[in-house]
Amino acid sequence: MTTPLFLLRCLQIGLSLDELDLLTIGMVTEIAIERANDDYDGYATLATQEDFDRW
Repeated sequence: MTTPLFLLRCLQIGLSLDELDLLTIGMVTEIAIERANDDYDGYATLATQEDFDRW
């Protein structure tokens, strides 16, 4: 990822330059990934407590 593309993604997420001082590149990447997953409706089922107990 180039610097301009990274800064564009930061702007799309809504991060300011001041906030970037507090975050690592990895944190920004994680935020971008989670933002992209917000609209994903493909999860067939959600785990229940019983599922976790069996795991």
